[in-house]
This record gives sequence, C-alpha cells and structure tokens, in this order.
Amino acid sequence: MMDETEFWELIDTARDAAEGDPEDQADVLVESLTQLEPEDVLDFARHFESRYNRAYLWDLWGAAAVLLNGASDDVFDYFRCWLIGQGREVFEGAVHDPDQLAELLDDFDDEVDGDGEDLGYAADEAYEQLTGTETPDLGLAPQPAEPLGTPFDLEDEAALAERFPRLWERFRA
Repeated sequence: MMDETEFWELIDTARDAAEGDPEDQADVLVESLTQLEPEDVLDFARHFESRYNRAYLWDLWGAAAVLLNGASDDVFDYFRCWLIGQGREVFEGAVHDPDQLAELLDDFDDEVDGDGEDLGYAADEAYEQLTGTETPDLGLAPQPAEPLGTPFDLEDEAALAERFPRLWERFRA
C-alpha cells in the first residue's frame, strides 16, 4: 500500500529527473510506476485523483487564470495536474492560499508550465503497460459539479489583480 510520502517522493523524483518539463516528468513517472506492482500504481492513481479533486477551487482557478493569462475548463484541469507535479510544498501552499504561488514558484513560463495533461494520465498508462487492461474504477468520490469556494468572473482582470495581488504583481504587472 503506497502512502502519501511515497506518492510525493515519486512526483519529486520524476520532476527532478525531468528538470521541470511536465511532459518529460510524465514520461519519467510512467517509467517509475511500471517498476511497481499494479496495486501500487492504483494507490498512486488514488493519491493523484484525490489531490486533483481537492484542487478544484475557484481561487485556484483564478490563480491559474493569472499565471496563464486565462484558463478554460480544460486548461484548469491540466493546471491542477501540473500543480500536483510541482510537489507537496507547492501544491499544499497553493491549495491553502493560491496567491502564495507568487513565492512558491521559482519561475513560470506559460509556454511550458501549467500544462500537466500528461501527468494526469501517467498512472493509467503505467497500469495499462503492466496489466494490458484499463485502470479500474478507483472507488473515489467524483469531482464536485462546481469548484468549491465563491465563484467570480475569471476574465475580470481588475478582480484577479485584487484577489491575487502578489501573483498579479509578479507575473502580470
């Protein structure tokens, strides 16, 4: 049974090996996961999905909109995967206070960063390589229909600047 520490160690090792490139990180992660037992890959997938759902927050979506100069539904999905890929400290800090990303991120290149789509599929790919079958239902509660928190207009730059002053100052001003 994979615990939370092992989950984050796999994430960190893959990120370090990929030198921060999300696509490379996903490839390294798949390679690492295929060295495990299928049940451990499912445990990893449960940890990932749980965090992915936990990050479904209006304020985090706003932070993504600041960093990426806008964030559609799909872009926000991929951003949450990317955020998990940044490791425990960045993820937990951002979930607690999304504006804190201004201090937690060393740098941010919106051409490369923020798109962790491939990270979201790493466990599925590894499981399929190991078993020849698709990942079964993980038994987790589905993502809420709407993000948690207070909705706001993600395209209102004045509201974004007011709500995320540190992020706005560092990445958009």
